[in-house]
Amino acid sequence: MTTTQQRTRSLFIVWLVFLIFFVISFVTNILGPLVPDIIRDFHVSKGMAGMLAFAFFIAYGVLSIPSGFLVERWGEKKLMVTSFVICTAGALSFALVPTYPIAIVSLFAIGSGMAALQVAINPLLRVAGGEEHFAYYSAFAQLVFGSASFVSPLVFSYLIAHLGAGTTHGAAVGLLARLTPPALPWVSMYWLFALATAAMVVIVAVVRLPNVERTADESAGTLGMYRELLRNRVTVLYFLMIFAYVGCEQGTSVWMSQFLNTYHGFNPEVQGATAVSRFWGLMTVGCLVGMLLLKLFDSRRVLIVFSTGAIAMLTLALFGSAQVSLLAFPAVGLFASIMWPTIVSLALNSVPSHHGPFAGILCTGIMGGAVFPFLIGQLADHFGLRNGMLLLYLTFGCVLSVGFWARPLINNALIGERKSR
Repeated sequence: MTTTQQRTRSLFIVWLVFLIFFVISFVTNILGPLVPDIIRDFHVSKGMAGMLAFAFFIAYGVLSIPSGFLVERWGEKKLMVTSFVICTAGALSFALVPTYPIAIVSLFAIGSGMAALQVAINPLLRVAGGEEHFAYYSAFAQLVFGSASFVSPLVFSYLIAHLGAGTTHGAAVGLLARLTPPALPWVSMYWLFALATAAMVVIVAVVRLPNVERTADESAGTLGMYRELLRNRVTVLYFLMIFAYVGCEQGTSVWMSQFLNTYHGFNPEVQGATAVSRFWGLMTVGCLVGMLLLKLFDSRRVLIVFSTGAIAMLTLALFGSAQVSLLAFPAVGLFASIMWPTIVSLALNSVPSHHGPFAGILCTGIMGGAVFPFLIGQLADHFGLRNGMLLLYLTFGCVLSVGFWARPLINNALIGERKSR
């Protein structure tokens, strides 16, 4: 094989990884627009609706570390195909039997598949694109991830508008209309999820993937390494901060549409879904801005400024007028955009070794996305949704605190820093 052919095949795999990121995000971040419909159509409480996010994100907490061991035993391809099969089964089960109990099982299955996929694809991206391009491709992958989160609620609004009206436009929408219960047009999203993940099963199965030799930072490690890390106060602190951050992100995105409907009367299938879409869109824009700021200023200072901005936007969203709330909720995403990469980088730069197992522990903190939306729902049933969402001040406050107490062994590199030495 010539060098050009090898390069073409590598670029093809890079784009395949981007496609996987897109599918993961398209499926993962749609729950917010669905919550008001689930509450109305299944006649469940807000606490029970919060259980749906719990089922999805608890899978990340349970399976992030085991997936690291599985990918080392099975290899990327087998784990990825298995993961997409599980996602397809989960989506198809709810599309065929749209009930609340099946929704819980479905979301846990989809979350399990997504957790395993995220463990497998980052080392694959490094090998396919080359180590020298890994930082660039990783940043681009985050943009792809954010764009899918932006598009997904818009697709939801389009389908609701057409299926709910009892009309069809084109063969694809007509087919979805025949498959979806007329009273539950939002279930059509799960048919799309099933189709997308089934297509990925076929694509990944037939594509020849490069061999991946994992670096020390990508290795799952040993049980002894985990025990050593968990005895370290720094490990526990950063785990809790990731737990809090994902609670911020999901607590806001899952409940904003319901909040806008409850307190301001906005249609959750139109303005509510648009607000969620803008939340993820602004988070993507914020990543670009944050990448520049992190080259100009210490990451801890950037985190303090952005965390303060997020808290200010949350305050406007919860206590402002209808139009202010409609604009402020998406703006929370703009300020939350740099939190995940900044906390993770500060964490990994705060320990001298065992970065692979440490990253696995940090990813387990994604279960914060399970706990906080559930707690908000429980509090909302007893004290109202606005009071329930006050819990987000605690999570954003935790993220803000990192900027004050973090003591990394290595600081983020700044433009012109080398020249000044």
